[in-house]
Amino acid sequence: MQNIDISLLHDDAGDRLAGLGRWWLDRAGGGITLSAVAASFFGTGRHPDCLARIEPDDRAAVHTTLDRIKKGDAGAECEFRVHTDGLGLRWLRLQQIDRSATGILVDVTAARQAAARERFNFALTQYLVGTDSIDDAVTGILQLVCEELGWEWGAFWALDERTGTLRCRYAWQAPRQALAPFRAASARLTMAPGEGLIGTVWDSGEARWIEDASGTADLLRAEAARACGLQSAYFFPVTFVASDACLMRPGVLEFFSVQQRQPDAQLPGLAKSISAMIAQAVERMTQQERIRVRAQTDEMTGLANRAHFYDQVDRQCRDARAGQTFGVLFVDLDQFKPINDAFGHDAGNVVLTAFASRLRALAPPGWRIGRLGGDEFALLSAPGVAPQELERVAESVLDAARRRFVYGEHRLAVSASIGISTYPDHGGCTRELLHAADAAMYASKRNGRNLASRFSGDGAPADAGHRIGLLTDLHCAIRRGEFFLEYQPIRTTTDMDIEAVEALIRWRRPNGEIVPPNVFIPLAEQSRLIVDIGRWVVRQACHDLARLRAAGLTRVRVHVNMAAPEFIDAELPDRLTAIAAAAGVDPRGICLELTEGVVMKHADKSIAIMRELRRRGFGIGLDDFGMGYSSLSLLKNLPIGSLKIDRLFMAGVPYDRNDCAIVRSLLDLGRHMKLTVVAEGVETDAQLGYLRQFGCPLVQGWLPGRPVPLERLFDLIAQPQAA
Repeated sequence: MQNIDISLLHDDAGDRLAGLGRWWLDRAGGGITLSAVAASFFGTGRHPDCLARIEPDDRAAVHTTLDRIKKGDAGAECEFRVHTDGLGLRWLRLQQIDRSATGILVDVTAARQAAARERFNFALTQYLVGTDSIDDAVTGILQLVCEELGWEWGAFWALDERTGTLRCRYAWQAPRQALAPFRAASARLTMAPGEGLIGTVWDSGEARWIEDASGTADLLRAEAARACGLQSAYFFPVTFVASDACLMRPGVLEFFSVQQRQPDAQLPGLAKSISAMIAQAVERMTQQERIRVRAQTDEMTGLANRAHFYDQVDRQCRDARAGQTFGVLFVDLDQFKPINDAFGHDAGNVVLTAFASRLRALAPPGWRIGRLGGDEFALLSAPGVAPQELERVAESVLDAARRRFVYGEHRLAVSASIGISTYPDHGGCTRELLHAADAAMYASKRNGRNLASRFSGDGAPADAGHRIGLLTDLHCAIRRGEFFLEYQPIRTTTDMDIEAVEALIRWRRPNGEIVPPNVFIPLAEQSRLIVDIGRWVVRQACHDLARLRAAGLTRVRVHVNMAAPEFIDAELPDRLTAIAAAAGVDPRGICLELTEGVVMKHADKSIAIMRELRRRGFGIGLDDFGMGYSSLSLLKNLPIGSLKIDRLFMAGVPYDRNDCAIVRSLLDLGRHMKLTVVAEGVETDAQLGYLRQFGCPLVQGWLPGRPVPLERLFDLIAQPQAA
């Protein structure tokens, strides 16, 4: 560095007033003489340190200018920065007078800062106008401030509404600066409003300047700041008054420098404009987001509306990778119209909004939910979801629909019918997938509602290859122990005690997938595997009945469904008697159910077998009564003790006049023939009340109770449902 000689002469009074410093260069010796005003610009009392105060990046430019003056060039000048003890970072301009070795030194810091502010504000405005995301806006501002104003670290602290603490949400650092310890400490740190320096700034709304980060205890990261050489720092809140006159506090901005900067640096002067511009951007983007969300959201439920849900399916179809699959669940609420008719649209709206909330709560991460209109909803799975996951979610949706909805003093009951389609098996676009899911949903309604069905085109497995594979697995299912039973309660209408239970078979594959009974039972009947499956069901039901008896439950009977190939076997009475004896149960605890179709198609064989079974103590019940197969003349000769009213007739009770007339007639018929009548498909309080009014003794359906494993059945019997 050049040697410096300091003039002992006082500055001219005019120079002092104008803030002009003088300098003289000794071309021969290379020494520089500064006037007192010029020396004061360097902010040090040790004059030999003056040129050492020049910023390292600017020293080359100063040397080049001095070399030109030595050579006798004219008009040499340059601007450079100096680091002062009391004035922070200053900009000075060195100018040569004519061709002489003398000139003036001017402090141009104010002009430089004004120009920088103008450039910064312009750049900030342009950036915020062109940014549509609040996240992008904040991270971009951090970088802009640091690069334009010379700070090595910038971060934004925002309030986490879930925890009520402030967290470092975004951070930016100079690429060549080693700040890993400070970044890690910032990422780990959380604080409550009013706690620490950040919390205090957020809580008070007042900016804070520190000159020694390593010695500031309430920084809470002082040790990390010391390790990274961070010194000066400035913290200021981002606040604005929203359109509703509420004070909004999005967060706190912080900036750190490795230099000892002074509070009159540019950043404090720009803080208010930075905060105001961020506030404007946040409010603008918030308004835009509200408009966007409103255009995509169903106003009543808050779910995606039809158009937006279709867009989401379109996007997922477009972005799907080769071999990737996902599913669509189409959900339609059963018995929703009677609620609107009986209680008004307010009650219907309560059901829709509550059901939407339940869907949001049960949907796995990554799933999308939409309301397509009326009482129709849809769910879009995340990519790569396995078939058993679709089944599991569908079962959860069915359960969510079955739980009662409260409207005033009323507890309203509905159920759901669900159709499932998968990409790409059932379609490659939204229209195809929704069409397939809708068709499957109607299959669920045809099969009795409260069901989830996969699309297959004909209600059976989709193709011959699938059928063959399913049939092969079905052959092995009994041997591998893949079947299990669930029991659905049959309750008395008077006090809702469990009078009996119906055994319902379920098939769980080794991978956890549940195969719906309406898929494998028809296949088993076609292949005569139904006989083997039926024997397993009877054996397991007798074993479970023995457990019920051992637990002291001596009254409860077990109903078992019988298929046609089983019931026309002359050896059936002996086989069933042997199974009951092996399990140690009385045949009077077992009721065998068969459909009208079985009796009518094989009347000569089936009636004789029914009489023999009745003689041995087994109960005989007629399932799905009223579906049009039997005649009254045949009915009076059947050796049965009970009949079930098919759920199809219960669907319209108590609002459909024809359904009500049929149900009353069947109840009268059963009473006069001294048969125990069970009404199936009871889903609502209104249906139950109607059946009680007209003397129906027993009910079965989702209202009396859904199918449960045997262990759960013990609890249900021990804790009777309230009448």
